[in-house]
Amino acid sequence: MSYILDTLNGIVHQTAFLSLTWGNYLMIAVACVFLYLAIAKGFEPLLLVPIAFGMLLVNIYPDIMLSIEDSSNGTGGLLYYFYLLDEWAILPSLIFMGVGAMTDFGPLIANPKSFLLGAAAQFGIFAAYFGAIALGFNGQAAASIAIIGGADGPTSIFLASKLGQMDLLGPIAVAAYSYMSLVPIIQPPIMKALTTKKERMIKMDQLRPVSKLEKILFPIVVTMVVCMILPTTAPLVGMLMLGNLFRECGVVRQLTDTASNALMYIVVILLGTSVGANTSAEAFLNADTLKIVALGLIAFAFGTAAGVLFGKLMCALSHGKINPLIGSAGVSAVPMAARVSQKVGAQEDPSNFLLMHAMGPNVAGVIGTAVVAGVFMAVFGV
Repeated sequence: MSYILDTLNGIVHQTAFLSLTWGNYLMIAVACVFLYLAIAKGFEPLLLVPIAFGMLLVNIYPDIMLSIEDSSNGTGGLLYYFYLLDEWAILPSLIFMGVGAMTDFGPLIANPKSFLLGAAAQFGIFAAYFGAIALGFNGQAAASIAIIGGADGPTSIFLASKLGQMDLLGPIAVAAYSYMSLVPIIQPPIMKALTTKKERMIKMDQLRPVSKLEKILFPIVVTMVVCMILPTTAPLVGMLMLGNLFRECGVVRQLTDTASNALMYIVVILLGTSVGANTSAEAFLNADTLKIVALGLIAFAFGTAAGVLFGKLMCALSHGKINPLIGSAGVSAVPMAARVSQKVGAQEDPSNFLLMHAMGPNVAGVIGTAVVAGVFMAVFGV
């Protein structure tokens, strides 16, 4: 009888119920909220489902993120190996290759002025950088936090790893991906507040056709120019342009399909679960996390506003030929931000088709955020 009782007692003490803290239960609740938003509300489920599930797992079983150094048998936890791919900047770079393979850069090539809108939307990053410095973060941490304003999760992870801010990776990545998924909620009020009904109803001229040669040369030229100036951007910009070259050259259909489908989704699973697994209660529930979440929202809002305001300036200079709404797409959330520009414009005039015009600033924003990350790395000597 005593053997049975001892066995049952041992089983009870092996359960997670007795070892979890209130913080773990809080993070489990947050994970469930994220799952609800992803599944019931459709907020970027491809991102939020793996992130939320990683968050759930690490707060129930912390050893799933156990490092090799802390292990008694020389093997780490499952998600620790996924996390190493983040730390080594492998997964963010592969994500960029998949984005390049899925995205048509034609609207940007047809309207090079879109680069200006993509650049303007990066203002939020620098606003958050100085805000983070004011709140007591060091330069490297401030830069890693500020890049959230680009609404680009992979770049946020990439820069945090390059600047040695792995302790902040969890909050930074969760904030970046959360704001990416909430683009349809955060951006429209800002866009409407900064534009008039007349401006939102502006119909833009159809973009010129872009030749196959232009589409092939674009990724090659951009890679050479950007990476010559900022070599540290090569992992991101280089992979983005490689993926796009796969798409446009027409001779590697199998590589295009793999990069934009199977490989992309495998990387999303690994990246999402490892990001979520960085949100243990001990690492996530602190004052710095609240500051990071607040700064990320400020950065994203400022970036959206800057893009729209610069769009208004271009509208005035072009005598009403540019709809300022496309400026909000200058953040890096592809293609969500462009769809939001289309949606807000269509609310005023259902016949107004802004999506392709907004894709130009949207693609420019991806490149712009990677360039800003390269600038930060150059400033800090990485």
